[in-house]
Amino acid sequence: MPNCWTIDSLVTPYVDGELAAADRELVEVHIRVCRPCRARVMSEQAVRDLVATRKPSLTSTCAPASLRARCQQHTAPIVTPKRVPFRAFRPLALAASLVLIVGAAFIYPLTASSSRVLAAELAVDHMKCFMLNGALGTHHTVDSVESALASSFGWRTTLPERSEQAGLELVGERTCLYGEGRVAHVMYRQSGRPVSIFMLPGDVRAEETLSVLGHRAAIWSAGGRTFVLVSRGPVEDVDRAAAFVQASLR
Repeated sequence: MPNCWTIDSLVTPYVDGELAAADRELVEVHIRVCRPCRARVMSEQAVRDLVATRKPSLTSTCAPASLRARCQQHTAPIVTPKRVPFRAFRPLALAASLVLIVGAAFIYPLTASSSRVLAAELAVDHMKCFMLNGALGTHHTVDSVESALASSFGWRTTLPERSEQAGLELVGERTCLYGEGRVAHVMYRQSGRPVSIFMLPGDVRAEETLSVLGHRAAIWSAGGRTFVLVSRGPVEDVDRAAAFVQASLR
């Protein structure tokens, strides 16, 4: 019987209809008996359907200059909730995830032209994915993350060796959606704080570091991909992690 850890990285491609028959059956067998994972699938399906329904209006016009200015100025701190049993906050977590994703959907048309909006969208995914990880308690190995990146994106990626030198502890990997398509999301913790490394295929952007939604986002491009490191850690920790990953991720 497949478990939550087994299907964690399969949920989004399952909702998108991109899984092979064997993997799709694996997910369906699991969600028939696992209510939390079934609820997660239903929430992601609802968001996907909403975005598909609103796509014409989302892509027909650009946001007004006033909204762009407000997005650039928004740096409100995010309060991290206390860890509680999953059963206690499951409805809240699913509802919060849905609201965050739907809210991000309305700025999708801006991600191609604005790195700040892209960083804000990925900060939302960063919070959502770590919230889900805290609920499910998943933990992936280096080999399983590298295998998932090869399977989902065709990347023969080697994760940084000796990541403990930068105080990084691997948590796992997820495939997320952003304004231009799918993005690989590798999750770490640095001194106990969540750190996300997003890898965007076929995207090249200028190197910069931004402050968005109470987080710092370090952006750089290499090998035809854009990398975005997101964290709420101190400036020196974020810069150290970004420099280490930039120098060692292959």
